[in-house]
Amino acid sequence: MPNRLANELSPYLLQHAENPVDWYPWGEEALNRAKSENKPIFLSIGYSACHWCHVMAYESFEDEEIAQLLNESFIPIKVDREERPDLDQLYMQAAQAFAGHGGWPLSVFLTPDLQPFFAGTYWPPRTRGQMLGFDEVLRRIDEAWRERRDQVHQVANSVETLLKSLQQEQRPAEGSLETLAEQATETLRQAYDPDWGGFGHAPKFPHSLELRYLLRRAYQKADPQLLRIVKHSLSAMAAGGIYDHLGGGFHRYSVDHSWTVPHFEKMLYDNALLALANLDAWKATGEECFRQTAEDTLVYMLRDLRLAEGTFASSEDADSEGEEGRFYLWLPEEITEILGPELARLFMLAYTSPRGWLEGKMILHRTCTRTEGAAKAQMDPDDWERAINEARRKLFEKRNQRVRPGRDDKVIVAWNALAISALARAGAAFGNSAYLQAAVETAEFIFGRLWTGRSLHRCWREGRAFGPGFLDDYAGLAWACINLFETTQEGRWLDRAVALAEIILERFSDSRDGGFYYSADDAETPIARPKEFFDGSTPSSHSMATGVLGWLGHMLQRGDFRKAAQAAMEAGLARFPLAPSAMTQLLSAVEWTEGEVIELVLVGSAGDSGTQSILQAFHRKFIPNARLLGVPPKHSELDSEHLKRVDWIKVLIEATEPQAAAKEPILYICRNRTCELPARGVESALEAFGSLERPIS
Repeated sequence: MPNRLANELSPYLLQHAENPVDWYPWGEEALNRAKSENKPIFLSIGYSACHWCHVMAYESFEDEEIAQLLNESFIPIKVDREERPDLDQLYMQAAQAFAGHGGWPLSVFLTPDLQPFFAGTYWPPRTRGQMLGFDEVLRRIDEAWRERRDQVHQVANSVETLLKSLQQEQRPAEGSLETLAEQATETLRQAYDPDWGGFGHAPKFPHSLELRYLLRRAYQKADPQLLRIVKHSLSAMAAGGIYDHLGGGFHRYSVDHSWTVPHFEKMLYDNALLALANLDAWKATGEECFRQTAEDTLVYMLRDLRLAEGTFASSEDADSEGEEGRFYLWLPEEITEILGPELARLFMLAYTSPRGWLEGKMILHRTCTRTEGAAKAQMDPDDWERAINEARRKLFEKRNQRVRPGRDDKVIVAWNALAISALARAGAAFGNSAYLQAAVETAEFIFGRLWTGRSLHRCWREGRAFGPGFLDDYAGLAWACINLFETTQEGRWLDRAVALAEIILERFSDSRDGGFYYSADDAETPIARPKEFFDGSTPSSHSMATGVLGWLGHMLQRGDFRKAAQAAMEAGLARFPLAPSAMTQLLSAVEWTEGEVIELVLVGSAGDSGTQSILQAFHRKFIPNARLLGVPPKHSELDSEHLKRVDWIKVLIEATEPQAAAKEPILYICRNRTCELPARGVESALEAFGSLERPIS
């Protein structure tokens, strides 16, 4: 018989709707019952693509004995971390305090007042070696609650004090901004793996934010070593098993140091961010391999994650048919049967090695370059490449006949915003109108269905918007609008970015200490209202908001935005020494409040071919501290209400109006609104772009 989760929209919650556990979703009904019956809460937090969440579900939550223990002694609550990241952030800190580490499934025991008093992650159903069984954990917690409740409350009070202190913890940074940037750079330089790229040892995550930051630093400092770190890391990932060599796109992380054995789930945010990282690398180097990886990743997103309404699903599972990686793994005899002996030999020469095996099956990973493969096969490189591409095509078609991993088709605004940014920027750089159109369609759906004009919902599924929007939703969507404005030059996107920024100021600001809370001012806040200072797999919401306000404040002369960005920057940098390499997004955002920003203003008619040529040329350049505004020759033709109020834009248009009749685009290069003599015409504009580029290698 279904439990209460059967009425929910989250695919993760629905996966547990048939459990014998009497699950509640997070809400007043469950919380009120815990208080009225004075029972502890068992809070289980996970997400649809989580492998170990599935394991604990079928091992424990489908177990009748364990279900009885939970139902009799606890109020069991199930939460989708992607729908309620605020709860996940808060109680993950508790788990880290108890166990010394975190992860999912996250299992937390709370008092009826929502104070955590014990936490962990995965437990097997029965004691296994040194690992205590979940049944025994439940019995011991129940006994402690019944017989030693005073001690339980003492622990809960101590943990609450700790969690509140963590929100205030800081070690003010010392030195100039350049000194701090160098500290973060040096931390990453030391963590770099010179053998396999990336940072640290197994398990290895992509760290796309850090790589994009190092690419910016390579440009700023003309540092070829930093460029090599970025190129090596991105190339090694694209060659490894973490990358899907048949269908494109990246898996979540690698369980080994060589990127060979992945954890097979695929997340929307990873793929959007890695597409952006490879796009930036292509713009900085011109090397075709990075463009190909970016394009293949976007093709994967559009083919396998895009939903009918034009938005993107959250993720694909690691598992299919009850086995992790089953969809992606191959037996040698399967490949031979599909390709024939000779083509199979060539393909396995290129994509298999002794290290790429998992439970008797092959993990595809690239083991040689085009030139090396052709030499080994004694073939012409072009012929070899055609053969390999044909083999990949045939295997991809055969793989599509398998049972696909489950897909979480829940739309999350913050993650869709990353996809919008990746598609918009790639569309402009590659001249691909389909990418730009997909970005616009996704953004329009969000504004049409999840935006009320004053607030955002976080999620959408099956025709319904649900869940409160958090800071990453507002700030991420604002950044996406800025990217759409820069790539389409349509003022409506700038106006929407401003509307979101004003809501951030109004509903998320900390007026006392500066910076931004993760949840809005009307959100429920168990124990503490968190701030998200540090980057994780996605950019820090605090840093994204800082960057949005810095960008808009600078370009639109909004003093309130700049003041808020400055306060947020200071609040963030007060935590900088705690984790320098986890604040690269903030350091990038600081450029809009403290660094040198190059303002490029292109005055020309939108339909003019020369104007379009200049816009396209700019979007193919890697000039990370430059921003381009395209404006018409007459102020009255501006389609952004906010641009109309910018004095220095008015001055440039008025200065250009006498030449407007010639229909010749004019480019102004300005720094802090002080402009050089204009470059007139396409050729002069392209020369001006060239003067801004800095060779790195």
